Amino acid sequence: MRCLVVRILLFGIFFCSSVRLLAVDDTAFIVASLRRHIDVLASPQMKGRGYVRDGRVRAAHYIEKQFRQLGLEPVGDGGFQQHYTFPVNSFPGAMQLTLSGRSLTPGADYLVDAGSASFSGAHLPIRVVDLSAQPNLSVAFGFDPAATMWVLHGVDSFCCRNGVRRHSLPSMLPRGCYIIPQSTKAMWTVDRQQQPATVLYVADSLVPSSGNADVKVQARLREMKSANIIGCVPGTLKDSFIVFSAHYDHLGMMGSETIFPGASDNASGSSMLLYLAGYYARHPQRYTIVFIAFSGEEAGLMGSAWFVDHPTLPLSHIRFLTNLDIMGDATDGITVVNATEYPARYSQLTGINDAHHYLPVIKSRGKAANSDHYHFAEAGVPAIFIYTNGGKGYYHDIYDKPSEVTFRNVPQIALLLQDFVTGMQEN
Repeated sequence: MRCLVVRILLFGIFFCSSVRLLAVDDTAFIVASLRRHIDVLASPQMKGRGYVRDGRVRAAHYIEKQFRQLGLEPVGDGGFQQHYTFPVNSFPGAMQLTLSGRSLTPGADYLVDAGSASFSGAHLPIRVVDLSAQPNLSVAFGFDPAATMWVLHGVDSFCCRNGVRRHSLPSMLPRGCYIIPQSTKAMWTVDRQQQPATVLYVADSLVPSSGNADVKVQARLREMKSANIIGCVPGTLKDSFIVFSAHYDHLGMMGSETIFPGASDNASGSSMLLYLAGYYARHPQRYTIVFIAFSGEEAGLMGSAWFVDHPTLPLSHIRFLTNLDIMGDATDGITVVNATEYPARYSQLTGINDAHHYLPVIKSRGKAANSDHYHFAEAGVPAIFIYTNGGKGYYHDIYDKPSEVTFRNVPQIALLLQDFVTGMQEN
């Protein structure tokens, strides 16, 4: 009897230890998978997955290759890629700025407004203009604004007085080159239009009040080809879909040398998408699980808008869509956009988390047009958007690199989502 008790105790210890080891191994496997993909998608070879040197095209080919290797099936008749086009203002050439003899570093010291036109000028006199003291823009810059490097102060006061949004001011400026000094971090973006002016956001500590400036910016507005990448793991129910999505595009390059890697935004979400695709390829479900890697998100949710207007599967057959963005560090948990729109699903998520203690907190947020879930929800498809809370704050800048992604609590998000899918199929 004593031997039997000992055996039972030993078995219990071994079983519990094995479960713990299995959990650790699962977590380690998830991190390794995420790291492998993020290192590729945010590598210099991907050129920021944007619109210079075909970065987005390289990323699309990588994701399609992963789908094929995992054994996913295309959704629709066009293969894995759904092609479309939209205009983008890109900066493929020179990007130079010298102020009073000091050469500044693009990305680190300054950003060019994404809608800027090409501009080249040497020994331009620097002139400060206080817009808060100007009645309107038409009298602020004289007869030939292109012959001067204008430093604009009082931008916030001018915009407030005239009912103008700050980000709209560059498009209102006449042809010429302008500096808007920045006391806080500036973030780059993508623009689908080109304005007459060239606008540079420069750290205010680097902006002189006089002297001369040399500047060269090459901009190009053109129609860009892009593609959504769509694959699925068929379930026993062929016409009922659970969808995971993430955008793989980023900002690309600002000039011929400066890369915005986009490791957290959103190589991390794309990597989570690929991990989940691999998991469900090994564990097919009752519902068909669909994976969509969207392009064009940074340019204004272009890929998801195109898909909703040209669906490769019936939107009415989508039981639920979960969009993943910024999956690099969940130190402070996650936020669920559209939680207030789908309270039952949000309650299901929080219930799973309460039972398993995956994440420190799951925050609720209402409706927002801030990622690719939006057009689906507007079309009547139940959809949420999950992003992490944590990290070092590198966002839309040159510092969002793979080495800065911690993956704290991120494997637990994968486990949470797996339980979430299981629960949806039981209801």
